[in-house]
Amino acid sequence: MPGKLRVGIIFGGRSGEHEVSLVSATSVIAALDPAKYEVVPIGITPGGRWISSARALGMLKEKAGPEAEPEKFLVPEPNRKGLVSLNGGGGSPQSLDVVIPLVHGTYGEDGTLQGLLELANIPYVGAGVLASAVGMDKIVQKMVFTTAGLPVVKYCWAYADLCRTRPGTVRASVEKSLRYPVFVKPANTGSSVGISKVHARRELAPALLEAAGYDRKVIIEEGVRDAREIECSVLGNDDPVASVPGEVVPSNEFYDYDAKYVDGKSRAVIPAPLPAAMARTIREFAVRAYRAIDCAGMARVDFFVTKRRVLLNEVNTIPGFTAISMYPKMWEASGVPFRELLDRLIALAIERHREMNARRTSYTPAKDWFRS
Repeated sequence: MPGKLRVGIIFGGRSGEHEVSLVSATSVIAALDPAKYEVVPIGITPGGRWISSARALGMLKEKAGPEAEPEKFLVPEPNRKGLVSLNGGGGSPQSLDVVIPLVHGTYGEDGTLQGLLELANIPYVGAGVLASAVGMDKIVQKMVFTTAGLPVVKYCWAYADLCRTRPGTVRASVEKSLRYPVFVKPANTGSSVGISKVHARRELAPALLEAAGYDRKVIIEEGVRDAREIECSVLGNDDPVASVPGEVVPSNEFYDYDAKYVDGKSRAVIPAPLPAAMARTIREFAVRAYRAIDCAGMARVDFFVTKRRVLLNEVNTIPGFTAISMYPKMWEASGVPFRELLDRLIALAIERHREMNARRTSYTPAKDWFRS
């Protein structure tokens, strides 16, 4: 495309990871090459209101002023390809060449925003609707990985309503199939929001209630003794490649929200100190997991690793892009600096969009049977 690309950066959102998204957006906006791109900030408030201005990111960070901004949003109509003002009195949409969705968690990473972008016919960075939805649901993800022959940790799950009303039934199921300690998680959150480590029976019911507050399903995973937390970045569409693996050394008992973002004491070791054969296995499993959910663009794949086993934990289709985030750090250690990484992601988005638009979306039957 001639000239600068107009890149919409969508951040914030109705999610428990709202604040993480704001920090990711700050990093990406600062890293994009101003000679190549014109940035269009698009903020979504915690209440779901869309705004777009140079002040949008600061307003959401300060939690001050977004209500006074005119609303702008995308419409599910394929010819506008841009932002429309709610009370703008008509006029042309604010055009966008490509979008980088940085809304982590619900209503952003789960396929809903991706569906809107496809209806709007705008290229966007990252996974499509299917991979986003599967990648967000920790239970469905594990079912897909198991079918693909990938090793996962032992788990069981329950509906949130059952966790609230009949925790004893859930406890019986957990204790029948798993051993303490276990991790109790909402099925559809990220950034360790709503997660608890349960060491004994007495801690299980409160953990179930905590997780049930965030999602309609709760997953309970058996803790892996002496496990290291290893991550691997994947980049690409039909021919994805994996970065060198990295290791997270959490400051807390496990890599919870505070350990990730608040206390600043967790460490990343990149490349992870691993035997060469194990590192190759991790990279292979990362690409297989990526393909299994039909991912595109990017993902961070997380593992639990012991001396003898590599267990797949989950795929994150919109990984963090903060200053401490593993996804860009692992690519930098693999020879792809942050700015170049963003260039590649944007190119992959445009490539995938062209391929999608080349597909046939209509069919002419032999007879106009539908008129009768």
